[in-house]
Amino acid sequence: MRNALTMIELIFVIVILGILAAVAIPKISATRDDAKTSRAAHNVMTAIAEISSSTIASGQVNTDLSKMSNVINEMKTNGDATLDIPNQSVDLKVGQINDCVTIQIVTAGIDDNLTLIYGNPSNDAVCNGVQSLINPNEYPIKLRGRYVQY
Repeated sequence: MRNALTMIELIFVIVILGILAAVAIPKISATRDDAKTSRAAHNVMTAIAEISSSTIASGQVNTDLSKMSNVINEMKTNGDATLDIPNQSVDLKVGQINDCVTIQIVTAGIDDNLTLIYGNPSNDAVCNGVQSLINPNEYPIKLRGRYVQY
């Protein structure tokens, strides 16, 4: 009667565990990137909605976009957003790219339009993912002016 594993059985178990680890670790890493991408895209879309809502509620645009959006204010506090107040824009850091997405308000006469500008994602999977999730053809958004009805 045998009570222990033989050396061959032990080697087979180790090889099987190694193969499972080799398959599972990239999947877990990809899931983590998907979660970061989803969170970043959600933050961008929420910031855009907050800026739009603030403009409609007040009838004007603030040059400091962090005062119009809690998401941008939080990202600025965390170091993930860089404000350019004179240009009414904010660069959002996504993944390792500091200007992955830029939200900018362009004023022309009485018209204020929210535009979205994409930076170069390089090889950053999270930035690439965010840029693929948000359709740039939906921009600019008219916030205020002659074509906006309240």
